[in-house]
Amino acid sequence: MKPSPRAEADFRARAAAANLTRRQLFQNVGMGVGGAALASLLADDGLAATGTESAGPLSKRGLHHKPRAKNVIYIHLVGAPSHLDLFDHKPELAKRNGELCPEHMFEGKRLAFIRSRPQLMGTPDDDRFAFQRCGQSGIEISNLMPNLQTVADDLCFVRTLHTDQFNHAPAQMFLLTGFNRFGRPSIGSWVNYGIGSANENLPGFVVLVTGQVLGAGNSAWGSGFLPTIHQGIEFRSQGDPVLFLSNPNGIDPRGRREVVDTVNALNQIQYADVRDPEIATRIGQYEMAYRMQTSVPELMDIESEPEAIHEMYGTEPGKTSFANNCLLARRLVERGVRFVQLFDQGWDHHGNVFGALPKKAKEVDQPVAALIKDLKMRGLLDDTLVVWSAEFGRTPMAQGQNGGGEMTKAGRDHHKEAFTVWLAGGGVKKGHVHGLTDELGYGIVEDGVHVHDLNATILHLLGIDHERLTFRYQGRQFRLTDIHGELVEGILA
Repeated sequence: MKPSPRAEADFRARAAAANLTRRQLFQNVGMGVGGAALASLLADDGLAATGTESAGPLSKRGLHHKPRAKNVIYIHLVGAPSHLDLFDHKPELAKRNGELCPEHMFEGKRLAFIRSRPQLMGTPDDDRFAFQRCGQSGIEISNLMPNLQTVADDLCFVRTLHTDQFNHAPAQMFLLTGFNRFGRPSIGSWVNYGIGSANENLPGFVVLVTGQVLGAGNSAWGSGFLPTIHQGIEFRSQGDPVLFLSNPNGIDPRGRREVVDTVNALNQIQYADVRDPEIATRIGQYEMAYRMQTSVPELMDIESEPEAIHEMYGTEPGKTSFANNCLLARRLVERGVRFVQLFDQGWDHHGNVFGALPKKAKEVDQPVAALIKDLKMRGLLDDTLVVWSAEFGRTPMAQGQNGGGEMTKAGRDHHKEAFTVWLAGGGVKKGHVHGLTDELGYGIVEDGVHVHDLNATILHLLGIDHERLTFRYQGRQFRLTDIHGELVEGILA
């Protein structure tokens, strides 16, 4: 849309005051912000942040109820670990190892890869895989996670989560956006929209990834139909923490400030003409990008942490690792970032599950336990909700060749009927187990929890009523939990 004559005159006056011609303005924009960064921002695909909207719509008029948590650290294990071999001990399954599974577990069921009636497969009779009763609560956790065993009394297990989707990308989207197809806002975006950021110099929603990006792609932290200012911002452990955040050679902070001021003046003129909310978002994005140039490098400098902290987490400064991301997650919530999401890839064990699972468990066990201990030591755990999740669970039946007692080549298929997640801090019960699966770990016996119920409960702990946090789009009100979801009272402290 062409600006009005008055707006055009106003723009020229502003540009003249900044000693810039129109050509100079756009030349400097390409240099100061970084050509790719500018293109990314204008495409609503870049530095989304809280910007001028440091508070969301709820915080402007008060939360729905008193929150138990101020921040969330949401850990998602991409591909889905075998909960049966980590958290849901099934001695009967081990006893019946190698038997054909009961007909009701196969006939008429939709499985991702198993096509013929499979054999049951229990956890190996091996000290590495043995379960221990841990802490005062006596919660059983596999020896594959010895560090997590030491914080069992701080954890709240939900052993009966179930979902509607049995393939990775749809299940990831369903868990994280409440819908199995692209286009809906992620849970972090809903939280960012609802209650905003507690730090105007950092985004309200930050994403940290180890390994390949999950099948759902960046839709897992996208804003969907919400303003793009609420989408997650991916931070990196190497290079620029955020792409194109640094100034190009020859551009100093003062020059960058002048460019941002001038570009935003142009955007404000356009906003006055058309009142497009995405223009206001763009203004906030530029301002946040400028402020992040100072705040983000300090945040990402994990080398400044004491040596004892590095030893506790097992961090390697300068490298990309899950341990580094766990430490960064603590530093982020410590600085007021509302929602931090960690994705760790490599848990899709269709084959050789008993060979691959110990390696992956070892990679995450020490840093996750350290995160719980560190938050607790700093007095942050009561205000921070930590979530351990996956898109679904794994079958109690073997997929692929069943190698007899050793199960050397077998894996586990996707399982949506029942799986385990756990939470810690932020208003949930400590040393608690919610729900019960059957003796083979296939179905739910009591206290099932649907994905929508879990999301409703996470919002509740943040002071948000999931039925009242809505956004009008295409003629109707949408929410994270769609038209479903009930609060899981049994896990609330």
